[in-house]
Amino acid sequence: MAAGRVELDRIDLAILRALVFDSGLTNKAVASRLGLAESTCAYRLRMLREAGVIIGGRVKLNFSALGFPIQAIVKVRLESHNAEHVNNLYAKLTLVPGVIQAFHVAGEDDFHLHVAVESPEALRDLVLKHITNNRVVRQTETQLIFEARDGVGILADQPPAAR
Repeated sequence: MAAGRVELDRIDLAILRALVFDSGLTNKAVASRLGLAESTCAYRLRMLREAGVIIGGRVKLNFSALGFPIQAIVKVRLESHNAEHVNNLYAKLTLVPGVIQAFHVAGEDDFHLHVAVESPEALRDLVLKHITNNRVVRQTETQLIFEARDGVGILADQPPAAR
């Protein structure tokens, strides 16, 4: 989804930082934290959504707590790069149970899939039954994720030297 750049002021950025840190905050909590009137905060949130700056709302899951302790990145390389093949496979990959996120990438690989599964056997089955059985897939490579940490994101304050 490509969109034009939206001009944001310091209050908009403060609202976004608060929500990125804790997406479960209510309007009242964000307003209180930032010293804003609730109506002002609600208006700005609505404008941020309408402008496409805030898209959707997501809950971050603890995969292990849900019985899916094994995470991996599955790299997929295609035999054919025909637009129809690429788009069809991409759509299929996003529907595979266990796929958390699918990335269409440039470089040696065509797709990177972040997956979570309950066992090594389930990981093997996911790759064999849902990925390599597609005729356009030439090769896969699976990398286990030992640990994942969130980065500071794009709204983090710049280091002093970069200001």
